[in-house]
Amino acid sequence: MKYIYIGILMLLFLSCKDDGRQEQTPETEETENVVTPTEDTLKPGDRDVDALNKSISIEVKQKELIEKKDQRSEFQKLILDKKYVIDQKDYTINFKYPLLDESLHASNRNFNEFITNYYVNIKKTLSDIQASKMLCDSIETIKFREERFIDYKIYIVNDQLLSVLFYKESFYSGAMHPSYSFDCFNFDLINGVFMTYEDFFNQGSEDELLNIINEKILKKIQNSDMYYDCWALSPSDFFESKNNFVLNDTYIEFYFDDCVMCPSYTGSYSIQLPLVDLLSVLKKSNSNPLVF
Repeated sequence: MKYIYIGILMLLFLSCKDDGRQEQTPETEETENVVTPTEDTLKPGDRDVDALNKSISIEVKQKELIEKKDQRSEFQKLILDKKYVIDQKDYTINFKYPLLDESLHASNRNFNEFITNYYVNIKKTLSDIQASKMLCDSIETIKFREERFIDYKIYIVNDQLLSVLFYKESFYSGAMHPSYSFDCFNFDLINGVFMTYEDFFNQGSEDELLNIINEKILKKIQNSDMYYDCWALSPSDFFESKNNFVLNDTYIEFYFDDCVMCPSYTGSYSIQLPLVDLLSVLKKSNSNPLVF
């Protein structure tokens, strides 16, 4: 009997060891599944390439604007090129702007006074620069210079109408690229007054014109690789920019600041609308130079 008991105890001992291995096996497998490395699909190199491509696109977009042809050289007798430059240790101001020869028409003085006294406002620009620098610490203001640049494009629609596009380049502390903003003015050469949206378009036509613009933008998004990531204009953005257009004898071109219609790295700053597409919103009046 003694040997029988010893045999039974040995069998029980061996059985416990086997059961222990079986219970531990799932835990071991589960642990191995947890620590198995997974492939990282977000590669730093891909992000760097994307950032580089966007940076190049910004430069191309800005270069196209700067090199865009206007009619400045064709009307040298009417247009007087002016420049205002301030180059200081921590900022640069470089403004180029047109004045009109008052000897050709006395009412050209109205244009010149507005541009010199209101638009080319050096005091306000200096104030903006100082406000910007107050947001940075002293080390940052030493590292980076503020650069404010204004240039223009000018178009003569006919004997009565002159269109000016001002584009502002602002290079802020720490930014990789300058940002662009726009101001457009349409001047009646005969009557010596500036013309606004209401002089060219029917009263209350903003919603209809916004739909026309957004349809044009949507077509560009669908048909052009340049307009990826662009979007439809909001009513508030359009109402704010509704006077920002220059004129041609066949089209109107609306301009929008950086990131209003498209991100800075794609699309365009402007949208052209043929006059024939705007017949339903153009004001029918003899005072409207665009009536045809």
